[in-house]
Amino acid sequence: MTAALQSRVLYNLPVRALKLLFVLVPFFGLSASTQTSPIQSTGFDSNLRGVSVSKTHSGKYAMWVSGTKGIILRSLDDGKSWKQLKVEGVADLDFRDIESFGETTAYVMSSGDGEKSRIYKTVDGGRSWTLQYTDKRAGFFLDALACDSRTHCFALSDPVEGKFLILTTSDGEHWKELPHDKMPAALPTEGAFAASGTSIALCGNKDIFFGTGGPAARVFHSADRRRSWTAAETPMASGNASSGIFSVACHGRSLVAVGGDYREPARTNKVAIYSTDSGATWHLADQQPGGYRSAVAFLSGRDFVAVGTNGTDISHDAGVHWTHMDALNLNAVTFAAARGWAAGPKGTVARFGERSH
Repeated sequence: MTAALQSRVLYNLPVRALKLLFVLVPFFGLSASTQTSPIQSTGFDSNLRGVSVSKTHSGKYAMWVSGTKGIILRSLDDGKSWKQLKVEGVADLDFRDIESFGETTAYVMSSGDGEKSRIYKTVDGGRSWTLQYTDKRAGFFLDALACDSRTHCFALSDPVEGKFLILTTSDGEHWKELPHDKMPAALPTEGAFAASGTSIALCGNKDIFFGTGGPAARVFHSADRRRSWTAAETPMASGNASSGIFSVACHGRSLVAVGGDYREPARTNKVAIYSTDSGATWHLADQQPGGYRSAVAFLSGRDFVAVGTNGTDISHDAGVHWTHMDALNLNAVTFAAARGWAAGPKGTVARFGERSH
């Protein structure tokens, strides 16, 4: 991350019939029954920003979360119990994103200057981890990770030598930098946010989008997954080091991006935008979320969910209108079918579920 932007990220269901049900689950193997209770302390002091849910061979779901102090946790019983998975020598790393495939395979990404930005992988359920990529170059700062298969992934870094850097693997083992001769130049002090590891999105078989912030909030788009790029201006809040696009999600030709100014989390002006033409043009949401939002995820149909410092919002029309749902402080959110999980400060994990009528 560029020096001017470091402060922004360092420390900082068929749904119309569903409501949001938050279930706080404790770590360290302690179980908790489903309940709608006030926020509870999990007993684990980690700011969780990475969350991933994936189906196992048995048809159940594996939940993985990651965060500060080198923390990685996994649950194989729908969040009733959690196991800490250790990577040796990473207690000072901040794992901002995790991408999982069942109960055995996961990539985890740390954010930080130079060598503190790393990509690790496990194929044995977290018993061992392999360091797959890091970089010493000035400006190298990983912001987001996205995979569309066990072996095919992309990672986004802040500008190196004046242009955003995209890494990719096609075999799940070796990472390489994509050619950037057709990548538009970054603006001075422009960067991406690592608040939830979702500032990059893979859409369909060919499209990649990522959002930026700082002097402008732009969406970069490749329609051929590597060869050429465009950059579109957006009306998202921008103009200082703490504002811009924090997260991008897509479904078909519909894209939704959220963000704002994380230093002014209650500000509702220009915190959500949408596109109906695959990112060619962007519009402010007619009805904005309740404040700064660090992550957005597609749920189903035209439904998207966004989370942030002062709560959760849902849109039933692909980002045009948002309805406030809950005030829980969360950093990241993901859905697998109708199962939704979110992660936040102080070791919080929240589940989206169906509330009885």
